[in-house]
Amino acid sequence: MPGAASRNVRGEIERLPSGSFRVRVYAGVDSATKRRRYLTEVVSAGPTAQRTAEAIRRRLVGEVDQHRAEAAAGGGGRPRATEGTVPVRRHERVPGEITVAAIARQAGVSTTTVSKVLNGRPGVAPRTRQQVEAVLGEHRYRRPDTSARTASIEVVFHGMLSNLAIAMMQGVEQVCSAQNLSVGFTDVVHRSSGGRSWAHDLLARRPIGVIAVHLAVPLERHALLATNATPLVALDPTGEPAHSVPSVGATDWSGSLAAARHLLHLGHRRIATITGPADRLCAQARLDGIRAAMDAAGTPLDGRLIRVGQWFAFEDGLDHGRELLRLTDPPTAIMCGNDLQALGVYEAVRRAGRRIPDDLSVVGFDDISATRWCGPAMTTVRQPFAEMGAAAAKTVLSLAAGQQLPHDRVELPTTLIVRDSTAPPATR
Repeated sequence: MPGAASRNVRGEIERLPSGSFRVRVYAGVDSATKRRRYLTEVVSAGPTAQRTAEAIRRRLVGEVDQHRAEAAAGGGGRPRATEGTVPVRRHERVPGEITVAAIARQAGVSTTTVSKVLNGRPGVAPRTRQQVEAVLGEHRYRRPDTSARTASIEVVFHGMLSNLAIAMMQGVEQVCSAQNLSVGFTDVVHRSSGGRSWAHDLLARRPIGVIAVHLAVPLERHALLATNATPLVALDPTGEPAHSVPSVGATDWSGSLAAARHLLHLGHRRIATITGPADRLCAQARLDGIRAAMDAAGTPLDGRLIRVGQWFAFEDGLDHGRELLRLTDPPTAIMCGNDLQALGVYEAVRRAGRRIPDDLSVVGFDDISATRWCGPAMTTVRQPFAEMGAAAAKTVLSLAAGQQLPHDRVELPTTLIVRDSTAPPATR
């Protein structure tokens, strides 16, 4: 049955949905990550695939036993592994596995070109690179892990200088430093790759795993990382992650629901909202949370009071806030997609000669440091950014150790922080 794993006394064989088989044998504790390590090989689908997988399982068990015996005896002059781990071994091709030469023939290129794609090296035209990656993905090719990986995690940002990035970095760094791992950071906004994607650049550094923050990972880049057996975790992704990409986020819907209920409890009924970009998952979830709270209160959200922001930016709040305040019947409260938009609304209120919260209640989302410094201090929904970064780091390390994840999606709780920017609506 696809997805079912047949567990043996030593190791396991899992049949994948494609009909291929994945063989996994425990090989001790990795000296770099201090986590459980497994020898893993994949057998392509075919009439003899299951028998081949069983033969591979026995061979891998034998390799583990042989190494442990050599380590116990001093290794016969060979370097001893730390804590019983099995050193990286040369890959031995087994029946059913597709070769690099076969990949090259199908893609119409040389084996050297395939090797460059697999190793993230330059010198391959973008169209040719895509062609090779398509064939690799079709056959679910996995490059043999014949060289040691760097004891590091790579974090890829889309906008590394955002107000949220530092806290996320701190969370990742906290977990990695406890494992004696280094952390590398890349901002794809300012990177010019000349035809090479950030995934190729990262693969050249051979990290243990990759965390993509605020980034929609194209399928071809995910496939490239998967081909090189490099686990990927999406942290607060902008769109729906690919099926096989685990993700970490926050409870955007319930946080927005709590904020809207807070305004309703204060007596507000004419509530406006400025959302983030329509294609962002978090923006849609926050809008849905507001709708749910207001529908439950019997006062549905007025579509004329919804404004869609372009970037989650200060300018969104300023422009849309000024527009909402000019309405004949303006809102008594505005819920914003994030704190920057809310600060823009603050400025719109100041320019209009009005006051917060006397004339208008304002709610943000994120709880960046400026929300405590502005006047009045802002009511907002706190996201646990450091904890999210730590959870992403733990997840990618678990994947690197060959562990099964209990869930593909982790959502950490948000918290409503009530300060001075919300009050009952003024009597009109």
